Amino acid sequence: MGKLIAWNSITLDGIMQAPGGADEDTRNDFRHGGWAAPYFDDMMLEMSTGGETVESVMLFGRRTYEQFHSFWPSQAGNPYSEILEKSRKYVVSRTLAEPLPWANSVLLNGDPVGLVSGVKDEEDLDVVMLGSGELLRSLLPAGLVDELTLLIHPLVLGEGFRLFPDGHRLEMELVETATNTRGVIIATYRPS
Repeated sequence: MGKLIAWNSITLDGIMQAPGGADEDTRNDFRHGGWAAPYFDDMMLEMSTGGETVESVMLFGRRTYEQFHSFWPSQAGNPYSEILEKSRKYVVSRTLAEPLPWANSVLLNGDPVGLVSGVKDEEDLDVVMLGSGELLRSLLPAGLVDELTLLIHPLVLGEGFRLFPDGHRLEMELVETATNTRGVIIATYRPS
């Protein structure tokens, strides 16, 4: 049985919306897309890939899957592209249909909690979830996330979708921290 390890970029005020690009997620007229890019460095790549180009198991929500698929397959020579191409990619969506466009992609259509629990039971490798904030928000209260790594950017946006909505209580234990060259705190937590 694999662990579910989630990675999510957030701002100091907890915004998770559209870290990767201007058009990534413009819901509610969000105009700050791409806010994480200026803070990226080689240390973040090293930590997120373990420094290797190996097959892994990934979990995505629909929006993040489509965003990644629109970008990463065309990034020839990037070690992260190789990892994503080789990896089995589970995609939780009620709106996508098979066949999915990216190699090694498996559609999970239905209750995210039950489906992801099944994936964890079936997989020997750890399951890594990148972004996919809405999916993460449904899996955390269900106790399915074994590790949560937050990339906390030194930035306040003041608007946008937050990772932790009001009324959400979750106690975590800090297990590791690092700070990159641009002030991003990379903090790994486990449910306590």
